Parts: sequence; structure tokens; C-alpha cells
Amino acid sequence: MTPTTPVAAPSATDAKADSGADSDAESGANSLTDSDGDSDAPVELRVVPARHYWRWAAGAAVLVLTAQFAHGLVTNPAWEWEVFFRYVTADSVLRAVWVTLQLTVYGTVLGFALGLVLALMRLSRSPLLAGVAWAYVWAFRSIPLIVQLLFWFNLAYLYEELGVGIPFGPVVWSFGTMHLVGAMSAAVIGLALHQAAYAAEILRGGFLAVEPGQLEAAAALGIPRLRQLRRIVLPQAMRSVLPNAANEIVSLFKGTSIVSVMAIGELFYQVQVIYGRNGRVVPLLMVATAWYIVLTTLLSVVQYYVERHFARGADRTPPPTPLQRARAFTRTLKETR
Repeated sequence: MTPTTPVAAPSATDAKADSGADSDAESGANSLTDSDGDSDAPVELRVVPARHYWRWAAGAAVLVLTAQFAHGLVTNPAWEWEVFFRYVTADSVLRAVWVTLQLTVYGTVLGFALGLVLALMRLSRSPLLAGVAWAYVWAFRSIPLIVQLLFWFNLAYLYEELGVGIPFGPVVWSFGTMHLVGAMSAAVIGLALHQAAYAAEILRGGFLAVEPGQLEAAAALGIPRLRQLRRIVLPQAMRSVLPNAANEIVSLFKGTSIVSVMAIGELFYQVQVIYGRNGRVVPLLMVATAWYIVLTTLLSVVQYYVERHFARGADRTPPPTPLQRARAFTRTLKETR
């Protein structure tokens, strides 16, 4: 027979310890379950916004300075606002504004048309064409605009006659230059040729911004070169061309004031004539300033919508225009009432 070892019966103390261990394990499991359950629930955190004290101080300083400037404009009698309102819509000033617009339009259209030709010449593989275009841009960007205008205005002094015939040979037909180029024509020619030098570089930069692979793909599809330029290159280049081109047009618009040296009745010249008669220099200068601001603002609005039009291929959901935002705000106000 195999001897057996007696087993002692569990005491009450051991039973209590076992029950305590079980309860601790159960409570631990419950606490783990609660913690796991709480980890899935969103935790509420207190979000404290960043405080930009220096930004607030700078904004307050700007508002104070702006308010002081506006107060000075209104209360300072030296501005002579009654004279300003008398001449801002005068017939002579309005005619001068029209002449300024004509000079700007002619200079812009002719300048960018010639600038397109120069940009294509700069990008040409012909060293001769590229060299001629580079020399043109170098020369007309180096010579001041007022010098160019005076050269064209005094063309009859430099060349009494111009002729058509065989190069370095006999002249078939000639004509005098005394009445060939008037003041307005000289201004348009000078502004256009000067603008063409800057427009050429702007357009060349826009062409270089287009990926060369697109032209290679178009050539592989057999698309003609002119159609590649018109349908592929120009629409994409316009996105990078437009901001710089708009700046140049604004500069040309304000730069038309320089043709006053040729006694052309544009805005600045007409203002000079008026304050030369009545001596009201400051209010008449403010008349010219106001018209420049108004027309530049209108040009900026046109620039915004033209850029938005050419950005359709890159931005499928363009931001709402200011007019659309105003309509949405008005609609929201009506719905809240």
C-alpha cells in the first residue's frame, strides 16, 4: 500500500484571503475595462488661444496713425477741398483723363504686341534673332523714357527726310519729317517702344514657366507650332504673366504724366495749366491724384477677374469673388431676420 499524506482543511483565514484576492482581481479588471472605455471617449481639453500682444499693439498704432491722417485731411484748411470738388469733374480735366487713357491703351497694345515678337525672338534658336532682341531690350531699358520721347519729338531735327529705295543705293521715294510725327504720335511711339522692352521680358518669363514636356507632347501629336503657342503655351503662361503685366500697365498709366514735357494735354499737364493760372497747387494735385487712384483701382478689379479666368485650369474651386461674398452676406442677414 502506498502511504497517503493528510491534507489539511482550509481555514477561515485562508478563505478570506482567497475571497479578497478574487475581489481585487475583479476590481482590477473592472478598472481596466473602465479605463479602456474611457480611452475611447473624447477628452475635454481647455483650449487657450494664443495672445499676440505685439500684433495688437502694432494694429492699434496703425489705426491711430490712420485716424490722425484722415482727421488732418478733413480739418486742415490748406487742402482746400472746395477747390478740389470744383475741378475734379471739370470739362478740361475730363478731357485730359481721356487723353491719358488713350496713351495708356495705345502704349499697352502696341508695346505688348512688339514685346511678344521680341520674346519669341529671344527664345529662338537663331543667334541673330536672339542677339537683336537682346540688344533691343538692353538699349530701351537703359535709355530713360523722357530721352526717348524727346528723340521722337525732335525726329525732324535728326532726319530732315526719310526715303524708300535700295539699301545703300538710290532712293525711290522720299518725304519730309517736319510734320510726320506730331506730339501725340511721338508720345505713343515712345511709350510703346519703351513698354515693349519690359513686356518682352515678362512674356519670356511666362513662356519659360511652361513645362517643356507639354510642347514635346504637342509636337509628338503633330500640332503646328503656331497652334501650340496659341492653345497650349499662352493660356498657361498667362497665370505668371498677368501680375507683372498689370504692374507694368499701372506704371505706364502713371508714367504718361511724363509726356507733359511735350505739351500734350494729358491729366498732369492739364492740372499744371490750371494751377499755373489760379495758384491752387495742392488741391489741383489732389485732383490728379484722385483720378489716378480711381483708374488704377478699376484696372486692379479687371486684373482680379482676368487672373481668376485664367486660373480655372489650376484651381477647380476658386474662392468666391467680393461680389459673391457680399451677396452671400446679404442672404445670410435676410435669413436670420
